[in-house]
Amino acid sequence: MIKVSVVNVLWGILGVITVLVLGFILSVDRRNIQIRTVLGALAIQFVFAFITLKSEAGRAALLWVSEALGGVVGYANEGIKFLFGPLVGNGAVFALEVLTIIIFFSALISIFYYYGIMQKIIDILGGALSKFLKTTKVESLSAAANIFLGQTEAPLVVKPYLSSITESELFAIMVGGFGSVSGTVLVGYSLLGIPLEYLLAASFMSAPSALLLSKIVYPLSKETLVQMEQNELDVDFEEDPEEKATNVIDAAASGAITGLNMAVQIAAILLAFVSLIALLNGMLTGVGNWFGIDNLTMESILGIVLSPLAFLIGVPWEEAATAAQFIGQKVVVNEFVAFSGVGQIMDTISEKTLMILSFGLAGFANIGAIASQIGGLGALAPNRRKDISRLGVRAMITGTLVSLLNAAIAGMFI
Repeated sequence: MIKVSVVNVLWGILGVITVLVLGFILSVDRRNIQIRTVLGALAIQFVFAFITLKSEAGRAALLWVSEALGGVVGYANEGIKFLFGPLVGNGAVFALEVLTIIIFFSALISIFYYYGIMQKIIDILGGALSKFLKTTKVESLSAAANIFLGQTEAPLVVKPYLSSITESELFAIMVGGFGSVSGTVLVGYSLLGIPLEYLLAASFMSAPSALLLSKIVYPLSKETLVQMEQNELDVDFEEDPEEKATNVIDAAASGAITGLNMAVQIAAILLAFVSLIALLNGMLTGVGNWFGIDNLTMESILGIVLSPLAFLIGVPWEEAATAAQFIGQKVVVNEFVAFSGVGQIMDTISEKTLMILSFGLAGFANIGAIASQIGGLGALAPNRRKDISRLGVRAMITGTLVSLLNAAIAGMFI
């Protein structure tokens, strides 16, 4: 018999209400919020979380997928050992054992794309979301693509439509990018110690969650809804012939190069920001000592400011300050730095806090990612660059709420 804690459920409902209220406060058009979209997306998330986190069959299926991905990582290690030899396995070296995995998985996903597998999966999921949530096909396809792809790669599936879609749809695409994690880097997080089954569940839950919150913050206009009812836009995958791989080897090579670029960017950002955080903490500690405040750091400040929010989404109060530090760190720096910190202290926190952080940090929403979206989306639709820049901060905050909503729901089923 499946047992669910009444306390955890009520606590989770409080967290969901908190996130929805924050989204409502951010909303630019509260009158046009569609209740069907909100309730439908919540229903999908609740059902998916219950099945994958509480039911025996769902947990078994998720663990099977996690173990299968773990097995694939084992094959990736063969290539890593070939290149780096004895450097691998003698203690965790982030650049060798985490970033290199991204290159392998990027190549693998490119092969799936070459054979049309990814397109079919995304089309099925996107179409289902559009029908069930009454969202447009463009924003729904992009949301589905974000389950597997990054925030700059996912919009490629709807590239021909980006220049002419409404601001509400553009906002939804941006939120989908901020609120999700790609399949390429997901395994990298797991190598930091984060349970892969939680990351997988968070990745799938992010699609309806992103559509839900984006439609609260920036709803579709009544005119767009009428047009959808009268003549739903049929969206097809279009690929630039010049970018299409000539064969599977070309696809794998292209994916590997894309993964390398991604890994190099992650490494550069981590190197810079980890060092800058250390510098900032050193300065804060010095200032704190002048006023008799011990161990004043950015993490301690974020822990105090965001503790109430961490508590409301389900983190026990005695661990709320610790969890809040990582939530703040993820927004200010990025999720890799935050997950790395969680991996180092995961043995000292409760299983519930670990679960909530695994879901709550699983997203690309951070200050630096705003620039990435302006550059990436702006390149795909140059005429929308000003719109993307104007919507950037609001979309990033909404993307943060996406992950926190997932965390609050997941916390019900610990």
